[in-house]
Amino acid sequence: MTISTDSYTAAAGQAKQATEKSVEAWKNGAKTFTDQLDAIKLPAVDLTEPVARYFEYLQKAVDLNRELATKWAEALSSLSGTVREQTQKLGSVVQDQTDKVADLTVQQAQKAEQAAKKQAEQAEEAEEAEKAKAREAKRIEREEAKKAQLQAREAYEGLTKAELSDQLSGRGLPKTGNIEDLIERLVSADSE
Repeated sequence: MTISTDSYTAAAGQAKQATEKSVEAWKNGAKTFTDQLDAIKLPAVDLTEPVARYFEYLQKAVDLNRELATKWAEALSSLSGTVREQTQKLGSVVQDQTDKVADLTVQQAQKAEQAAKKQAEQAEEAEEAEKAKAREAKRIEREEAKKAQLQAREAYEGLTKAELSDQLSGRGLPKTGNIEDLIERLVSADSE
């Protein structure tokens, strides 16, 4: 039994279509990945290395598909009984290799995504730590200002209203109000 030229041509066409579909799937995967990267608003995160690795794996997959499709086409051009068996074995090897490369590419993409997520979480944690540090510094500053205010008041605490009024008048400040008002006015004048 002989196989006609039409059969060879049809088989070669199918191999070509399968290769084109595989390449198109890789291109769509790369576009989807880059589109997802554009949609994510992350803090300053360096994704250069994971993305570079991802595209290296994509390039390896495309190169492997090209090489396997070339081998497939060569095998189809010299089909005979024994060659046909070998071609079928090669087809299963091609399928296995393609599956392995696809799995490896997906794993690398997941690692890149996890690395980006971890960097984003670390950036958020660092930002929260900075905010907590700033809040603590403000709290300490308020406590110190309060202590300074209390120390400034100590000099005037035991004085009578008349004595406080005399000190205010000596500085050209108003003498009206209760003792607390007078002390506050003197403390304010001292801090200026």
